[in-house]
Amino acid sequence: MTRPPGTRRHLPNSPFNVPPPPAPPIEQFAVGDRVSHDQYGLGRIVGVEGEDAVVIDFAGRQGRFLSPYTKLAKL
Repeated sequence: MTRPPGTRRHLPNSPFNVPPPPAPPIEQFAVGDRVSHDQYGLGRIVGVEGEDAVVIDFAGRQGRFLSPYTKLAKL
């Protein structure tokens, strides 16, 4: 009882033909902004490297983070 290979019907009003939601805009940071990181905690932006990286100081410990900043939130 196998079906022969054939083409699938296209149903234009199917609920599964919904386009994906647009990506959220990438957050912009400036030197001096206070931020919170899920793992490292509170910090301050000490450097911005174009639109794709930031340098953050977490109480004397610095880290460089690349865009998209998934675990980083501006306060």
